[in-house]
Amino acid sequence: MELLRRKIDSFLEQWKADADHKPLIVRGARQIGKTESIRHFARTHYSNVIEINFVFQKQYKQIFSDGYEVDQIIKNISLINPSLTFPEGTLFFFDELQDCPDCATSLKSFRLDGRYDVICSGSLMGLYYKQTESNSVGYKQDYEMHSMDFEEFLWAKGYTEALTHDLLQHMLDVKPLSDMQMSVLMDAFRDYMVIGGMPEVVNTYIRQGNFSGTLDLQRQLSLDYEEDITKYAQEGVERAKILNVYRHISVFLAKDNKKFQVSKIATGARNREYIGSVEWLTNAGIINPCYCLVEPELPLRGNYNPSQYKIYFKDTGLLIASLDEESQEDLRANRNFGTYKGAIYENIVADMLVKEGYDLYYYRNEKSTIEMDFFVRDAHSLIPVEVKAQDNSTKSLNKLVESDQYPDIHYGIKLCYRNIGFNGRFYTFPYFLTFLLKPFLRERGK
Repeated sequence: MELLRRKIDSFLEQWKADADHKPLIVRGARQIGKTESIRHFARTHYSNVIEINFVFQKQYKQIFSDGYEVDQIIKNISLINPSLTFPEGTLFFFDELQDCPDCATSLKSFRLDGRYDVICSGSLMGLYYKQTESNSVGYKQDYEMHSMDFEEFLWAKGYTEALTHDLLQHMLDVKPLSDMQMSVLMDAFRDYMVIGGMPEVVNTYIRQGNFSGTLDLQRQLSLDYEEDITKYAQEGVERAKILNVYRHISVFLAKDNKKFQVSKIATGARNREYIGSVEWLTNAGIINPCYCLVEPELPLRGNYNPSQYKIYFKDTGLLIASLDEESQEDLRANRNFGTYKGAIYENIVADMLVKEGYDLYYYRNEKSTIEMDFFVRDAHSLIPVEVKAQDNSTKSLNKLVESDQYPDIHYGIKLCYRNIGFNGRFYTFPYFLTFLLKPFLRERGK
């Protein structure tokens, strides 16, 4: 498989260049490219690398059995493989950390020892995730990795940062794109919506120039996630709840009101019984929860109802894989993304916002006279973001912007299949520019 350029590449270089860098934990869902990216970085930046995978090399789980001092750990590694050497400046790459939480405890010792660099990688699921997070606090750095975002997908297709800079400048100048730019980029974006950002799926698509085999890969990934849930969820009851939530995501996204309703997936079920399942799937990097704001006002954190939420797949390819055969065929043959109650557009925008670092919030008042898909913010204001499968009316967006009832809202953003524009109340951007919202809002606010 060809190595794809990823944003973690530049982060890892910056991490190593920092003279005071700490042991690093790269976390995220399975098969998003963590191992390949770290391995490539290790080969090109270190003369000696010790790579240990706690899933495939289970014997190495015992290297912490005599304590966490670095010299003792090295001694135990040498007992298992006496051919390894450990010169100062060696990089230790511990992969599949979730299978050996003791490894995370050792990071404090590695940090205080100072002779070696350490990178850990893992999907950090369920209880293991919490257990790992509580260890070595202050002596490690965390990096959350995602599947490929749209910019990384464009890189895979051969585009460079020059295109990104040009698109951002168009947004800042409120200058419409040419018909050719709109057509070419929307075509690329539709392909991205169908295949998602999993590196193996993207590589297959890029290599072949078509969708052949990509659906099988997506479905296998979805099954792999179910297998992980079965493997890492601690108890049978909890495991069943997590699987139940995971298997019903696309069912609720297909409804007009996409709110996740536990009562609809299990008779007599109560929301509080399933909060842990949603949290587990979130920590595992499988879903993006989107919480309902109590009021559309700042601050966002603490101003939401934890029992009212929507759930989106963290990678839209997983949503595509969950659809029925007829929907699959319609999508690939006819590019009919407007079906499925706009869920595909909402899911991809949710995913793109999270990959930019945003938490997800929506709003729906009691009378359902105002509904808003997402909210972001700049330095001074709350910004409603509406996602339209078709370019129809924007009553809720206009109400939120124009009403004196919402003093934190000064303007909005509408994402649809329309060119760049601003009508005095809200900006209009084509969907594919969502990945540039954060730099746009940052530059706009200067």
